[in-house]
Amino acid sequence: MCALLLGSWCLAAPVVALDTSAGVGLQDRALFQERVDYTLTNQSDGDFHGQVLTNTSFAGAVGRGADFSGADLHGAIFTQGAFAEADFSDADLSDSLMDRADFSGTNLTNALLNGVIASGSSFAGASIEGADFSDALLDRDDVVRLCRDAEGVNPITGMATRDSLGC
Repeated sequence: MCALLLGSWCLAAPVVALDTSAGVGLQDRALFQERVDYTLTNQSDGDFHGQVLTNTSFAGAVGRGADFSGADLHGAIFTQGAFAEADFSDADLSDSLMDRADFSGTNLTNALLNGVIASGSSFAGASIEGADFSDALLDRDDVVRLCRDAEGVNPITGMATRDSLGC
């Protein structure tokens, strides 16, 4: 009897679904997925300091001069983005997709870049003291350039930047 009553209650209860039509409910869908989607947006000079942004997409976004210091960006997507002169110091970028993106002049001091995929990206002039690139996929030319300035030890992993790059 209880199962019958429960079953009839389920049939009577309305089902609430998120609107998935184009342009409607995008913010609700992003929040429903427990992340915000910044794909193809302009976040230049944005303040993301210390935020938890795991698995967030910044694909194709512009984040020139943005502050990501101390942010948790584990698994984030930066593919084809432009983040020149952004601050990623002390950020966790581990397992992020960073391919074909511009990270020139960025501050990556003490950042965790373990397992990132960054082929085709530019790190020209980036500050990398104490950054950990263990198991990162980088273009050989980038590794050679980064090794010229690599120094320091990551305070979290204890890995020397030069060793993590395979210098």
